[in-house]
Amino acid sequence: MFRLLCLMIISLLSLQTMAEPVIVVLGDSISAGYGIPVEQGWVSLLQKKLLNHHSRYTLYNASISGETSAGGLARIDTLLNTQKPNIVLLQLGANDGLRGLSPVELKNNLVEITRRAQNAGAAVLLLSMKIPPNYGKRYVDLFYNVYPQLAQQLNITLVPFLLEDVALHKDLMQADGLHPNAKAQAILANKIEPYLLTLLQ
Repeated sequence: MFRLLCLMIISLLSLQTMAEPVIVVLGDSISAGYGIPVEQGWVSLLQKKLLNHHSRYTLYNASISGETSAGGLARIDTLLNTQKPNIVLLQLGANDGLRGLSPVELKNNLVEITRRAQNAGAAVLLLSMKIPPNYGKRYVDLFYNVYPQLAQQLNITLVPFLLEDVALHKDLMQADGLHPNAKAQAILANKIEPYLLTLLQ
């Protein structure tokens, strides 16, 4: 009887472990915390906030400063195989835009990343990005429209422009005008949190 009880407890613990969500953040410098201590970045702040809702989970930040959608595509299979995420937070594209790369190429790369994640059993949360208006209205619009088009095409959750409440406020941006400073990180975490909580439920 005691042995049977022990086996039941072990089985329950195993099921709990299997149910623990693994969240991978695949992004660029905005998610990597460029120019600020890692623990002050929005990913770290979001992890602390989620502890209020989930006592057990793993958040793995695979973001790299300067990363493009092509770079993310080159890394996604390894991340899926090693981390086996339940959810992928996909925050890529800004560097594609800043380099003037084709929005069509951006969309194709993001579609492939998303499909591979979905085929591996992961839900995808897509974080929209914009580029500065000096790149010209036509290119800026083509670039940003990639995100809602992709979300509709693949039926994934879309977070509106991540820096919407940050980018135009100098006191929330670093001197380069491209990267949010430490003061802005809580705003980013708060914006993403409700979308992520919905997926976690």
